[in-house]
Amino acid sequence: MLAELSIKNFAIIESLSLSFDKGLTVLTGETGAGKSIIIDAIHLLIGGRGSAEFVRFGAEKAEIEGLFLLDDDRHPCWQKCADVGIDASDGMIVLRRDIFANGKSVCRINGKLVTTAVLRDIGATLVDIHGQHEHQELMDPSRHLPLLDEFGGLEAAEALARYRAVYERYEELGKKLKKLSENEQQMAHRLDLLMFQLREIEQAALEPGEDERLMEEKVRIVNFQKIYTALQKSYEALSGEGRGLDSIGEAMRHLDDVAGMDAALKDAHETTSNCYYLLEEVMYKLRDQIEEMEYDPERLDAIESRLAEIGQLKRKYGATIADILHYAETIAEEIETIENRETHVHELKQQLALVTDELLTEAKNVTAVRQTYAQRLIERIHQELKDLYMDKTKFDIVFAKREGSLDAPLVDGVPVRFQEDGIDVVEFYISTNVGEPLKPLVKVASGGELSRIMLALKTIFSKHQGVTSIVFDEVDTGVSGRVAQAMAEKIYHIASQSQVLCISHLPQVAAMADTHLLIAKETDGERTKTVVRKLNEEEKVKEIGRMISGVEMTELTKRHAKELLELAAKMKH
Repeated sequence: MLAELSIKNFAIIESLSLSFDKGLTVLTGETGAGKSIIIDAIHLLIGGRGSAEFVRFGAEKAEIEGLFLLDDDRHPCWQKCADVGIDASDGMIVLRRDIFANGKSVCRINGKLVTTAVLRDIGATLVDIHGQHEHQELMDPSRHLPLLDEFGGLEAAEALARYRAVYERYEELGKKLKKLSENEQQMAHRLDLLMFQLREIEQAALEPGEDERLMEEKVRIVNFQKIYTALQKSYEALSGEGRGLDSIGEAMRHLDDVAGMDAALKDAHETTSNCYYLLEEVMYKLRDQIEEMEYDPERLDAIESRLAEIGQLKRKYGATIADILHYAETIAEEIETIENRETHVHELKQQLALVTDELLTEAKNVTAVRQTYAQRLIERIHQELKDLYMDKTKFDIVFAKREGSLDAPLVDGVPVRFQEDGIDVVEFYISTNVGEPLKPLVKVASGGELSRIMLALKTIFSKHQGVTSIVFDEVDTGVSGRVAQAMAEKIYHIASQSQVLCISHLPQVAAMADTHLLIAKETDGERTKTVVRKLNEEEKVKEIGRMISGVEMTELTKRHAKELLELAAKMKH
């Protein structure tokens, strides 16, 4: 859950530190007090788009930091952190986002600098923000299929995984066939280029490791005099009467006379003997090397010329000789393919036909699986809508095929187009009045109905998503009365499975809160700032009364507020 949130110099917030508990936390306050600003801060904390406009006027940067506590060892956040090398072994995740006045943004997770994309990827496993914009998601038919598959969970994932494994082969074969089916002129130009490149590499007659050996030889020639002098002096120091090897030989002979008298002397004699013979071997090698050494400036020119040739090939075809040779093998295969294009096209068409049949089978299986859990989702949504006083509403999920070109494979007489998520097009249909036909959701539902449909979906999906915290930003807009009470109970039900932060203007929702935070604006004479205060029981009554009647608090309003709190307490227990 989100345990701590710190905000500094963000919009009209100068400095704010909030602690959150499990369950349902409701944030209320007058319009414009800054409730949505707090949600905006959380949105930026989990990777939302940043802007210099968020920085408080006169400040250098805005700072947002959040502490999340995770008690689930299987939470997807752990693996995502491990994938990018973030230590998260203590059950805590700290996200931080700094937005500077020049528009730049710095993101950190547990102190490690990360990109906004990484922050967004990990943040998505921690917080799920739902606001009035979610209605737009429901109004977008392209989002209906992902929502359906989200409900399908493991069942959907397994069917799609089998489909996608075949789809990858289908795409790969299609690309190869398209490449070979390009016009004659393009293929001729491509063949000329590849032939030129292959000849250039083959004429160079490269050998693996050749450049390294040449560099070593170049170093020896360039440093000829230094090496020769060192070898000569080393040889002289070892050879000759009274020199190093002669002295060690004399020591070996003296120890030989007494080695049998003492075990320690025997060891010393053996060690000295070994050293003598090893150094003798070294001396002979030095002598041979000195005799073989010859300064050859022409050889140096040849080496430099060869290294330059290899360097030019590296710039064109690969960073190493191994890369160049591998590239040569690759283009040789492509040349063979182009030269025997008709044969390869025929083979690819045969392979593609087989894979297409296999893909079509998997696509039909995905459709069948989807239709199974689509029916379960329809039943669940009907039950949730009934709880929200939409029991006369009919909801359906309509399947169609994604249409392809005329020569595409046929399903039920319709040419279909394969995509990564299958061949299905899914759209939510609804009828909110008895006797009315089902129509696309986008053409029927009102604002209040969309709020309830979205909440019904969220109630269902909250069990599947596994996020740590869910944020509702005024999702209860457009409802009142008994519907508002039903929505309040739904939101509380979601909070029993995941921490929920909810901005609301409904007294029924506020009454259900486990924690009630009041957002207000204060002016110190020069600047306006947002403050947040946790309400006690008496203050809850006052705030809920304000939400019921406005500014003026009457005894009747006060009794009504208390009654709401008492009813909420009974419902909870």
